[in-house]
Amino acid sequence: MTHTLFNDRTEAGKRLAKHLEAYHGSSANILAIPRGGIPVAAATARRLSLDWGIIVTRKLPVPWNPEAGFGAVTADGTIVLNEPMVSGLQLRQTQIDRIASEVRTEVQKRTATYSKERPAVDVSGRTVIVLDDGLASGYTMLAAVKAIRAQNPEKIVAAAPVASRSAARMIEEAADECIFEIVSPSVPFAVADFYVAWRDLTDGDVIPMLRGQ
Repeated sequence: MTHTLFNDRTEAGKRLAKHLEAYHGSSANILAIPRGGIPVAAATARRLSLDWGIIVTRKLPVPWNPEAGFGAVTADGTIVLNEPMVSGLQLRQTQIDRIASEVRTEVQKRTATYSKERPAVDVSGRTVIVLDDGLASGYTMLAAVKAIRAQNPEKIVAAAPVASRSAARMIEEAADECIFEIVSPSVPFAVADFYVAWRDLTDGDVIPMLRGQ
């Protein structure tokens, strides 16, 4: 199957901004999901003249297959689980709690590191656009949306350059509005397949972006 491709995350952010033009120069805030969502958000925010910050959320890794995730957690302890996967894997609650605690600690450390460069954004009563570079399972975005919802925003817009069909459906039920340039039925689905230039980012890559460099 031939995919529509983004050259890189920055170009994806510029293209996404066209779909978010209604928010140009408004009081809306963008929150990026690190690390891949940071260059997307930086480019989108620049085009739309919006303030932006971060919300760190990470997948809960399957113990014997860390590349696979069975849910996600945020710094405030918001947890979402892929219940069918948890059931199929026969994970015990004690295992889930231990993994979630370990990942949450890492999320809190990363949040503290990034917040030194880009202070937290107050989203109460505001429209929040939460961005990532793509949604595969959608659970990291779902955790972000749930955590943001607890901060009493006026509206939550979930946005990404590309999403799997299953992730798009799930997030459409959780967010108030969804903006995805591409929704793909591809199985198996990989966000990387939709980018010409793709690599995992490091803190060294994204911290200068947080500083606005």
